[in-house]
Amino acid sequence: MSNVRIALDAMGGDNAPMEIVKGAVLATKELSSNIILVGIKDDIERELQKYTYDAQRISIVHASEVITTEESPTMAIRHKKDSSLVVGLNLVKNGGADAFVSAGSTGAVLTGATVIVGRIKGIERPALGTCLPTTKGFVFLLDSGANVDCKASYLTQFAKMGSIYVENVMGVKSPKVALANVGAEEEKGNALVKETYELLKGSEEINFTGNIEAKDIPFGEADVVVCDGFVGNTILKLSEGLSLALLGIIKGEITKGMYKFPALCLKIPFKKIKNKFDAEEVGGAPFLGLKHLVVKAHGSSKAKGIKSAIKQCEIFVENDIVLKIEEKI
Repeated sequence: MSNVRIALDAMGGDNAPMEIVKGAVLATKELSSNIILVGIKDDIERELQKYTYDAQRISIVHASEVITTEESPTMAIRHKKDSSLVVGLNLVKNGGADAFVSAGSTGAVLTGATVIVGRIKGIERPALGTCLPTTKGFVFLLDSGANVDCKASYLTQFAKMGSIYVENVMGVKSPKVALANVGAEEEKGNALVKETYELLKGSEEINFTGNIEAKDIPFGEADVVVCDGFVGNTILKLSEGLSLALLGIIKGEITKGMYKFPALCLKIPFKKIKNKFDAEEVGGAPFLGLKHLVVKAHGSSKAKGIKSAIKQCEIFVENDIVLKIEEKI
């Protein structure tokens, strides 16, 4: 039995608290962590009544307020002290939980995590990492939206943290680390990328393979791709939109007229393809560089995605990733 305790924001996300609670119950059946549901107690208990579960594995911490996506992240964190997000982050900070997961407001999660949980000593900026599907598996992209303005030293730390995460959580030995750029040549790019290239090239702590163009990312040419949050979020959003558009176009074409029968034969392989692009399989985006793990799950996460995020936390904590980052930075 695992001793990992994961606090879960039961009120965060488009499908809260229904899918969040369902995901917690699902996690207790398939994983070994203990779950702490943080939020409005009556609402959580009402949802839990729908399921049969191990009551020793799921507990509730009441929080009377909810932070919405329409609110200013800074003002919400400052004024809503009894929100599920703030209470959950404080649980992690004070040792009541080992990790925290929320599908709520991205801005509020990042702001709250930085202010409440705090950075690891020596880390200049925490980074949001996101797994993107490739033809070879997954690539870990960071920063994917936390820091739109960066220095070369930030990106160098992102590379080291990303390498540690991919090696220990995703099981890739000596992961290939690449720098997102407009060309593969060393002399390409803006001042930030050129300066970062020199720092990464001189680092013996990572397996730096050089620059990578965005078009090569889906083909698994790297295990970790480093960039500032503006570029990373652009790559992320374009990838999400393009994959959905292509799957929609293909589905529309093969279900027309004479293609309907062959379409039935392709149902299983297309389902497998769709699963590869399913964010629910990955779980969430870890916020690396903090004293404790905080994971931002997708706002539209359902039970499967929440369970995957909990599994992600379990592996992270059991492999003591925070300590490994502290030792390397």
